[in-house]
Amino acid sequence: MSAVEATPFIRTIEWDMMDKTKFFPLSMLSSFSVRCCLYPLTVIKTHLQVQRQNHMYNGMIDAYRKIYKVEGFSGLYRGFWISSIQIVSGVFYVSTYEGVRHLLGQDTPLGRVDSKVKALIAGGAASLVGQTIVVPFDVLSQHLMVLGINNIKHGRVYVDKMGMNPLGLTLESGKTRAQISAEIIRLIYQRDGYCGFYRGYMASLCAYVPNSALWWGLYTVYQDELIKLLPNWFSHLCIQAIAGTLGGFTTTIITNPLDIVRARLQVQRLDSMLSAFRILWIEEGLHMFSKGLSARLVQSACFSFSIILGYETIKRVSITEEYKNYVRW
Repeated sequence: MSAVEATPFIRTIEWDMMDKTKFFPLSMLSSFSVRCCLYPLTVIKTHLQVQRQNHMYNGMIDAYRKIYKVEGFSGLYRGFWISSIQIVSGVFYVSTYEGVRHLLGQDTPLGRVDSKVKALIAGGAASLVGQTIVVPFDVLSQHLMVLGINNIKHGRVYVDKMGMNPLGLTLESGKTRAQISAEIIRLIYQRDGYCGFYRGYMASLCAYVPNSALWWGLYTVYQDELIKLLPNWFSHLCIQAIAGTLGGFTTTIITNPLDIVRARLQVQRLDSMLSAFRILWIEEGLHMFSKGLSARLVQSACFSFSIILGYETIKRVSITEEYKNYVRW
């Protein structure tokens, strides 16, 4: 029982302790549910990151009001069904994370790898696999998120085509979301070929691989520290949810500029990460470190808490009979 530590309960449920026929379906259902609830924050965050300075929105609340006023509730879910396909990548993400942790947990000539290092390496590897699958859907969903967003200025309504419709897509009334999606796919392929669907791929890796590695590493660190600080009777699942939230906050603050660069590369069709950084610095200065940060922090807190709560609950439900008595809720 390799995961049973000195304490009389299993702190981390390992890959080989779970019934995968329960784990995978429940994991996908949990991921889809969280994505449904938090998707509007993703849309708002993308709008704030892509705009130039405060050209259209003055913050998270202002962005919500304007999107809702112009497009209604459906505007907050623009591109959702394309983005929801990403739950498939979530299966590969989790499998890679748990698989790498399992491999690193084996005995080596140098001894066992520390749990924090295991989480750090496994988190980075999982993101590498996940991003390779998800970037084409991310590119398409982000175009859908920002496409045709109207801005009211001096009493007149106009579309910021330079920032919000870089493909120059015509938005005739009566077009369905499916038709618009197909048109975006056609235009991307026409301009850039298959490479267009991986625009910003390296930026995504630079943003999300460190983010994922840091998040899982810090999640383990915060969890260990909270277990030391809090009394034994305190819920272990609650400790894990708090640790996940703190880890999310920390990584979001550290990686925010990289996420803005990724979004701009994918939506505004800039040439490279360096040019994106240069333009961002010219436009925003030091404000680039806080641009869209409020929406990202709220999204990260909600997402981290919900994901860890669902993930660790599913692991407990999926654990095999022989380990159930060693699990603490």
